[in-house]
Amino acid sequence: MAKTEEKVHGTEGVYSLTGTLIEACSCSVLCPCWIGEDPDLGDCRAIVAYHIDDGHVGGLDVSGLSFVSLAYIPGNVLAGNWEIVALVDDNATDEQREALLAVFTGEKGGPLADFAQLIGKVKGVESVPIKHEVVGGVGTIVIPGIVETEMEPYRSPAGTVTTLRDSIFSTVPGSPAWVSKATKHRVSFPKYGFEWEFEGRNAIQAAWKMEHVA
Repeated sequence: MAKTEEKVHGTEGVYSLTGTLIEACSCSVLCPCWIGEDPDLGDCRAIVAYHIDDGHVGGLDVSGLSFVSLAYIPGNVLAGNWEIVALVDDNATDEQREALLAVFTGEKGGPLADFAQLIGKVKGVESVPIKHEVVGGVGTIVIPGIVETEMEPYRSPAGTVTTLRDSIFSTVPGSPAWVSKATKHRVSFPKYGFEWEFEGRNAIQAAWKMEHVA
């Protein structure tokens, strides 16, 4: 499992989150962002989705909830200026929703704040029903009327699931990650100008844990 952790002796936990990640984008495989290269098409349209199996933000339990970013990346991923729409699990209470937004948009600091520095503009925030599932590298995300994606991991000639470790750039640093292809990748959110559909493009799934104390 990927683990990103910051600890200082005698300090209190800001967040501790464990779960699964699904990424799907418009690039071919393997994803050029993972090695800091430009997107295959010059820009990138992506889904970055987190499900929290077990987690706390401060003293607030956020276990069982999901958070999804729909992203337009205008060039090299490390140059930033991403435009995103943030989608929060509609099972979250108002307090949980605000806590998740604070974590994933970088307000709470830590490793997720490093990732959030790539975001140039949050175009909108919506509460929606999210189905997020990863089983043995097979991943599914469904947000009715907005997102539908299915992905299957690559396998060796012997049928073994292919994994990728220690990538140069990753939202799951040091991870074992399932290298996959999205058989279906559809986003329809015209309200924010986000509409695309791809087949057979890049996808990654991973288990992850991120912790931060301050």
